Formats: sequence, C-alpha cells, structure tokens
Amino acid sequence: MTVRTTVLVVTWRGRAHVGRCLDALAGQSRPLRTVVVDNASADGTAELLAGHPSRPDVLRMPANLGYAGGLAAALPDVHTEFVAWLNDDAAPEPGWLAALENALDADPAAAAVGSALLPPEGGPPALGVRLTALGYGADTSEEAEVFGFCGGAALLRRQALLAVGGVPAGFFCYYEDTDTAWRLRLAGWTVRPEPAARAAHVLGASTRPGSPSFHLWNERNRLLMLLRCAPAAVAGRELARFAAITLLLPVRRLARRPVPAAANFRVGLRLRVLGAVAVRLPRALRDRGRIGRRATVPRNEIWHTFAR
Repeated sequence: MTVRTTVLVVTWRGRAHVGRCLDALAGQSRPLRTVVVDNASADGTAELLAGHPSRPDVLRMPANLGYAGGLAAALPDVHTEFVAWLNDDAAPEPGWLAALENALDADPAAAAVGSALLPPEGGPPALGVRLTALGYGADTSEEAEVFGFCGGAALLRRQALLAVGGVPAGFFCYYEDTDTAWRLRLAGWTVRPEPAARAAHVLGASTRPGSPSFHLWNERNRLLMLLRCAPAAVAGRELARFAAITLLLPVRRLARRPVPAAANFRVGLRLRVLGAVAVRLPRALRDRGRIGRRATVPRNEIWHTFAR
C-alpha cells in the first residue's frame, strides 16, 4: 500500500514513554512514515530511538524548540499527502490512522481531523477544542462544539497546512493547534473530530500543567493567537483585560480581597507575559496581515459561530 501519512512525533526527555508511542505506531493497520524530532534530549532518548525496532527517522535538534518548533522544523521534510501530529506520550490504537485517513477522504472540505484522546483516569475522551467567549481553547467531548483539533493526535492535509502558513514555531508549546485551526477556518476549510480514531494520552508528561511555565506559554500564546487570527475588537479587548487584571491584582491584595492561587494570577508572571507579547507584537501584526490576505471567511463570522 502507498504511504499517505508522515507522523511527526516531537519528544523531549521522552525516554520513559516515547517507546510506547513508537510501538503503537508500528502496530497501525495502515502504512506510514514516522519522523521523531528529538529536542536535544539528554536522558537516553537518543539511544532508545536508535535501537527501536521500528527504525523511525530521527531529526536531532541542537536545542529544545518545543512542540511547535519541532513540528515546524520537521515539516519541510514531509512530502506525503497527509501529516499527523502526535505527542510522544500518546499511544494510538491499531485502527487510529485508518480512521483519520478515511475521515479526510470522506470530507473534502475538512483540512484537519482530530482524534478521541483517552485520559488515563478514564472518563469521556477529548474530541477536540472549543473556543470560549474569552478566546481560550478548551478541550471538549462534544462533537458539535469542536472548533479545532487537539495537537496531541491529529491528521492534516499537508498542502492545506502549508498554504495557511504552516506551524507557528515561535509558540514553543500550547495553542499552536488552536491557532492552526483558526487559520484553516479563515481560509475556508473545516475541522472535524473522528471518535473512531482513539489514542491513549498522558496529558502533560513533559510540561507539567499548572506550572508557571505552563501558564506563561498558555497565556502568552492565547494572546498572540488572538492578535494573529481573531477580530480586532476581540484581540484588543482580551489584551486590555489581561493588562487590567494584572494592574488590579496588587490592589486586591492590599485590600485583603481574595486572589486565585493559580500561577497565572501572579503579578510577576503576568508582567512577563505582557513583556513577551510586546516584544512579539510587530511580528504578530505582520502575520495578521498575511493571514487576513489569505482569508476567505470573515474573522467575525468564525468568532460568532464558535465562541461560547
């Protein structure tokens, strides 16, 4: 059978789990090419990859480029019809790739199809990402609410991805998937879930959700995504709201009013977010212009259709 899909697996210090991911890919019912991007791991990951019986192609990075940076670095080496994004802590079931390829074959209007990600503790699978009224991307188990795909396990049409600008490498990690869904929808494509494409997923094996770094990347990239893709009024409102909350937090503490304990309500971290956005603002606005020129669907139409 013809290989139609290149699966990109990005790993960083993934020795403890990337082997299970590669075992699962070796057991797929459809042929595929596997490319592992090793983000300068120093924990024995390189040796594990070299000795794995599936013999994946390996791109060894000189530094940790993050998930988004790793995907972007590997994309020029992909020449198949489809490209899959897969976390190194995900283990797809044997029919995963077949279900994803069949879904794109059945829906020519779809540029990306997301998987059913099965949490280790049980419960309903995440089928994709919904768009909240504040411009956050949030996991959803409801097919009807899917705005975008979860980048932990998804299949995209390579040419569609390239036509909308590829992967935003500067995001490092988080929101590269929701940003890509925005750009695909602006270009007239749709995104759909495929519940039959199932993959077990250990969320945050490398990045510790809830940590200061997680919140820094999460908040920074949400704002950058909105500046690049969302209606101007929404992007401006959310940037102003983030700054206003940052300024009001010390006042609340002085008044002994309650402040959430989460790291994204620490003033120092929020100032770092604002500084990072300010540094990247000229690039984000240039990207916004390019994205707008490619768009065939108005930003406001997408926002009012999906933001809840």
